[in-house]
Amino acid sequence: MRLYVGGLPYQTTEQDLLDLFGQVGPVIEASVITDRDTGRSKGFGFVEMSDEQAARSATERLNGTVLGNRTITVNEARERQATENRGFQGRERRPNKGYRSERY
Repeated sequence: MRLYVGGLPYQTTEQDLLDLFGQVGPVIEASVITDRDTGRSKGFGFVEMSDEQAARSATERLNGTVLGNRTITVNEARERQATENRGFQGRERRPNKGYRSERY
């Protein structure tokens, strides 16, 4: 079962999540989500636990606890909803027909 972990201190590492959730049950994988451009943490991550019971225990025990002076949120991760490409905010891309649109 995959869990969402929000409200993480920005210096939290994947190893920190492995250690924290490993106290409750076996962890398959932990990841901290980072900004694509800066590489800095976005303050949330995901933990995948080996069985549903361990994940439910982790949710009950760790949701609302303090990690590095921040209160974290732990709940079951929802599937990502399909989104449109936001590059043009839903507008059609038009060819550039303006001044100097041709290369010489």
